[in-house]
Amino acid sequence: MFLPGLAWKNLSRYRKRTVITASALAFGLATYIFMDGWLKGAETESERNLVRYETGSSRVLTREYWAERDRMPLASAIENPEPVIAALREAGIPAVPRTLFAGEAVVEEGSMPVRVIAIDADRDEQVFSFRETVTEGRYLEAGESGALLGAWLADDLGLAVGDLFTVTTRTRTGFHQTLDLEVVGIVDCPNPAINKGTLFVPLDTADTLMEMGGAVTEIDLKYRDYRTAEKTNAKLATGTLASFPGLTVVSWRDLSADYLAVSATKKGGSNVMLLLVFIIAAVGVSNTMLMTIFERIRELGMMRALGMRDRDIRRVFLLEAGGIGLIGSVAGVGLGCIANYAMVRWGIDFSAFVDMSSMDIGYRISSVMHAAWNPPVIVVALLAGVLACVAVAVLPVRRALKLTITDCLRHT
Repeated sequence: MFLPGLAWKNLSRYRKRTVITASALAFGLATYIFMDGWLKGAETESERNLVRYETGSSRVLTREYWAERDRMPLASAIENPEPVIAALREAGIPAVPRTLFAGEAVVEEGSMPVRVIAIDADRDEQVFSFRETVTEGRYLEAGESGALLGAWLADDLGLAVGDLFTVTTRTRTGFHQTLDLEVVGIVDCPNPAINKGTLFVPLDTADTLMEMGGAVTEIDLKYRDYRTAEKTNAKLATGTLASFPGLTVVSWRDLSADYLAVSATKKGGSNVMLLLVFIIAAVGVSNTMLMTIFERIRELGMMRALGMRDRDIRRVFLLEAGGIGLIGSVAGVGLGCIANYAMVRWGIDFSAFVDMSSMDIGYRISSVMHAAWNPPVIVVALLAGVLACVAVAVLPVRRALKLTITDCLRHT
C-alpha cells in the first residue's frame, strides 16, 4: 500500500492542480452524459409517439397496397376486414380497422392538402390514444359528418370547433367526391405529424362517401411491447394470418422507415458532436497532466537517486493520474445524472421559446422533450475518464524516465 499512499499524498499536496484537472474532466463528462440522455430521450419518445399516434405496433395490409402505399390506392383495400380482426383478437392482439386517403381541405380563404384517416370511433382507442388528446370540443361519434382536426392544421385553415369546411377527394372507383364536414374537436397530440396535416372522420361515414363497400385500407395492431414487432409479425405470418392469403403484416419500423433513416443520420451527427465534447475534455486533462509531470522531473530524479525503481515511479505517477481521473469521473457522472434527472422528470417545453408548428426539429415531439437514462453510456463515461487520464500520463512519464538522474536533478 506504499505506492497508492504516496500517490494520494501527492494528490493532496498539489490540491489546487488536482481540483482544476478533475473539474475539467468532470465538466466534459457531465456535458456528455446530459447531451446523450437528451438525445436518447428524444429518440425514445419519438418512437413511442410514432406507435401510439401514427403507426400502431404493426399494420396488416394487402400486398398490393403495401407495394403502392405512397399512392394510397383505395382499390387495393382489404375487402372483408372483420374476420381478420376477429382472428387477431382471438390470438390476444387488439386490432382496429382504418381507411387512409388523401384530400384537399377547402375553406373560404383557400385550401391545403390533408391526410384523412377514417377511424372506428367505438374501437380505435383500443390501439391508438387520440381520445385523450382532444383539447377542444369532443371525440368523434359513429355516423356523423364530423371531423377531428390536428391543432396546427386547424390554425392553418383558420377553423374552430363548430365551423364547416369541405374536403375534396376521389372515391375508390375514381370519381370526384366532396365531404362536407363540421369540426367537432381539435387534437393536440405529442406527434407533430398528426397535428400538422391530419384530420379524422368516422369510418362508417367515409365508407359510404368513399364507396368502400365495407373495405378498409389497413388493420392496425397493438402489442404489449412494440419493440418485439418483427418477432411477433413472423409468428402471425405463419399462424393467424396464414389463412388470409394476399395480406401482409409490417412493423412500425417498416412504416416509418423514412423517419428512422433521418433519425439515424441525426444520431450519427450527434454522436460525433458528443465525441468532440469528450475529446475537448481529454485534451484539457492531458495538457494539465503533461505540465504536472514535466514540472516534477527534479522530484522524479530525487526519487531515483534515493533508490526508487523506475517501475515503482511509473506506478506512482499513473496512480496519481488514475486518482485524478476517478475524482473527475465520479464528479462528472454525478453532475450529469443530476442534470439528466431533471430532464427525465420534467423535460423542457420548447413551445415556450419557439413556434413548434412552423419548425421541424426532426423528431416526433411537438412541445415537451424529455431525456432518458442510458446506463451503458454512464458506465463507459466513468471508465473512459479514468483510462483517459492514465493513458495521457504514460508517454511523458516514459520520456522523463529516459533522462539520467543528473539531468533530472539539473532540470528547471
